[in-house]
Amino acid sequence: MSKAIGGRDARAPNSTGARSAGVPPALFQTRITELFGIRLPVLAGGLQWLATPDYVAAAARAGICGFITAASHEDIADLRAAIRRCRELSEGKPFGVNVSMLPKLVQGERTQGIFDLIVEEGVRFVETSGRNPAPYLPALKAAGIKVVHKVPAVKYAIKAQAEGVDAVAVVGAECGGHPGMDMVGTMVQANVAAAKLSIPLLVGGGIGTGAHLVAALALGADGVVVGTRFLVAEEIWAHADYKRRLIEADETETTLILSSLRNTARVLRNEATATVQALESSGAGIEALMPHISGKVGREAYRTGDWSKAALSVGQSVAFADRIEPLAAIIARFEDEARAALARLKGLAR
Repeated sequence: MSKAIGGRDARAPNSTGARSAGVPPALFQTRITELFGIRLPVLAGGLQWLATPDYVAAAARAGICGFITAASHEDIADLRAAIRRCRELSEGKPFGVNVSMLPKLVQGERTQGIFDLIVEEGVRFVETSGRNPAPYLPALKAAGIKVVHKVPAVKYAIKAQAEGVDAVAVVGAECGGHPGMDMVGTMVQANVAAAKLSIPLLVGGGIGTGAHLVAALALGADGVVVGTRFLVAEEIWAHADYKRRLIEADETETTLILSSLRNTARVLRNEATATVQALESSGAGIEALMPHISGKVGREAYRTGDWSKAALSVGQSVAFADRIEPLAAIIARFEDEARAALARLKGLAR
């Protein structure tokens, strides 16, 4: 099954594709391109288990900034090794570390140790989420580290701005992972946030094409965060069967779970999520849910390609995941789509 994106058969090669003859001039200059030192105002948000050094370095080389997910590393020494490998592969271009501080479903708090390591290793950028990063900001700022805090609602972005983060990313209800409890869409979040914030703003959730980037900038954002659209990149180590399922999926094939825990997640609709929803409806607690939602179950699904047996974070922009190809090719297409959107707007202007 192929997807027709923007009226084209997704199997047809893109007219420009990934560029091999040099780097094209920057299409946009925003506060995000300036803050991160990147060519496009796009961040590849942290992906649990999947945002490896190879993937994050590919993002860096393609002119955007990605984040190694600290939570994917059970050992601090492993995270240190990942940071060092990413630095080697990134050719001097920027990358960061994602530190998720979501309510823990298992015992063990490593946040302080992770931030200590980030400072020690001279990482320049951090993406935080889950709870207020204020306790960690003084040490990060003293080390010259820039912090972008990701939130599911504008009210949390306002709080993060007051605490002194360098940028905020506001994700709408369309996003994979955790869209919060209010479930406000990205277009509304973007415009409201732009009116209420003074620091650089990114928006995420449903961002799957370059036209979405143009729309986000028009709404007042300085850039976008992308997750789901990049899941079919060759540098994502997950099994090809999982990626093929994403290519087959359309915008209706995600669902919401874990609202009963006040930790709502948007995930790929499958056997496991149907079980979780039934358990939640019956009043089941975390113990009954864990066999279906634990991170280790998800990691095994990525390894084997059996996407039906785990709760896997996927956003509605899966509709635009149309082929497996290098991340650089996806980003090149993203940029071409942005240019086409700008040309269309120019043609409509009077």
